[in-house]
Amino acid sequence: MAAKKNPLNLNPLQLKTLTLFQALAEFEDIARPVGDGAVEVMELPFTSHGNHFHLGPWLVYAQDATGLRNIAPWTALERKGLIVGNFPMSVTLTREGLEYETGMRRQILQGSDH
Repeated sequence: MAAKKNPLNLNPLQLKTLTLFQALAEFEDIARPVGDGAVEVMELPFTSHGNHFHLGPWLVYAQDATGLRNIAPWTALERKGLIVGNFPMSVTLTREGLEYETGMRRQILQGSDH
């Protein structure tokens, strides 16, 4: 039997927020392993170009990043064991949070031409 898609029934805002946390966890200059497979993201981006911001090689539209500065998705993701939050300063993704398949990565992380 195939694994259930979105087994924790995360809503779209929670999925987008987790997707961005997972992407941020890939950058060694702002993220560090903290043991037990968890990664702490010590710096969160701001929408410095109006309707978007740059995240490494990607462009992220501000409309897809509203959860980064919203306590509600942080609280839900923490309750479900995917993160340990220090809203709005930093976030630690648990092993489960890092491995959770959101299915939104290609939708949110756009290729950037500048």
